[in-house]
Amino acid sequence: MPSEPLEAEFASPPALSKDQEDEFRQLDMEGPLATLAELERAFTKEGIHIVTFEKGKGEDPREWAKGKKWYVTLSAAFLCLAVAIGSSIVTGDLAGPVETLHSTQEIINLTVTCFVIGFGIGPLFFAPLSEVVGRTPMYCVSMFFYFIFTLPSALAQNAATLVVARQIAGLAASAPMCNVGGSVADIWCVEERGVPMAVFSFTIFMGPCVGPLVGGWIAERAGWRWLYWVLFIFSDSVSRSPCSSRKPWHPIILRRKAEKLRKETGDQSYQSLEELERRPLSETLKTALLRPIVMLLTEPIVIFMSFYLSFVYSLLYLLFFAFPIAFAEIRGFSGGMTGVTFISIMLGIAIAMCLIPYQESIYRKATMHGVYPEARLYPMMGGSIVLPIALFVFAFTGAYEWVHWIGPCVAGALFGFSMILIYISANSYIVDSYSAFAASAIAAKTLLRSEVGLLCRFL
Repeated sequence: MPSEPLEAEFASPPALSKDQEDEFRQLDMEGPLATLAELERAFTKEGIHIVTFEKGKGEDPREWAKGKKWYVTLSAAFLCLAVAIGSSIVTGDLAGPVETLHSTQEIINLTVTCFVIGFGIGPLFFAPLSEVVGRTPMYCVSMFFYFIFTLPSALAQNAATLVVARQIAGLAASAPMCNVGGSVADIWCVEERGVPMAVFSFTIFMGPCVGPLVGGWIAERAGWRWLYWVLFIFSDSVSRSPCSSRKPWHPIILRRKAEKLRKETGDQSYQSLEELERRPLSETLKTALLRPIVMLLTEPIVIFMSFYLSFVYSLLYLLFFAFPIAFAEIRGFSGGMTGVTFISIMLGIAIAMCLIPYQESIYRKATMHGVYPEARLYPMMGGSIVLPIALFVFAFTGAYEWVHWIGPCVAGALFGFSMILIYISANSYIVDSYSAFAASAIAAKTLLRSEVGLLCRFL
């Protein structure tokens, strides 16, 4: 599974202990393990020289200069932004392809739903592969396919080409989303992650709303094909930096250091912990594919939280279709101005993100007499109350032309606010409840969430 899941990074205070985090960073394995110190002592007794980072020599990515850290952070953040925008930018004009390609609206809507499928299926394969080849090669290969299969969409002469190309692009685009959590953990200490995580928060949570915001103006001024041309150009631009940057992944760095020492000294006892504990690829793939499904079928917390988060996620993508109806069809807004209305959701998200740090004080007060995962759920309790209010407001304002346009926008802001409170709180709860198997638990949630998102357009 991937290194420390990104959802664990949003928890405040951290959902994973320092020992658990170090295990993810150096071994890239999950499950109940002996501590790193115990493993080192055991292998040392067997005559093996454990290769580790030497402090002060800049080998550990957490000792890199701030400029280099921010270069890697922003490179990965823009990868996520390209993927998030790609999932929704096509909603800027869904009617254009219907007319040009002589298709139906239901088929063209699949350009969104099929793309979202990849977010659930892709990580099951890309995450274990990243254990073998490292994150940077996965970024490069996946973004190359994302870039290449955006081209057929721009040149499509029939709906089948458009839908199939979007499906493959969605699968490829899932790789950055399931690996960025490890990239952040590799280079930033817990106490330094505040601002870097704010940057990732913007790309992950606001990216899907930026898509229709810019897509509406592009489609209005240049036509629907330019939605894909802009995405094609942007994805190519952002994929160049990660492919040329130095690799911060700890197991790969230590593995190469061990290989260098063995070559220079001729002593084969120099080994990294990752080399000693590495499992065959077949076993890694089997675990990555089966464990999330087993947890999704047998663990009540994973089951119920995944269903609830899937419901919230499907509502977000339903709004991508509902906003054009409420503003363009009913109120006569242009495509560009319809995209601007998505700023309301972004404002709600921004307000909620500003309140997330207060979760720490709530959590500290709730756990004065002992730590328990349910202490993460207080923000979710508030969000679960605001969410139905947002849907109620949208239902009774969006469908009526005589109601001022601010009504649906207020509903959008309330929805964005509640979505973030629910999402971050529930994710932290899942990671806290299954800290030894956090990556598999999150993979199970992501799988169900994406597949429910696939069905949301047909509700």
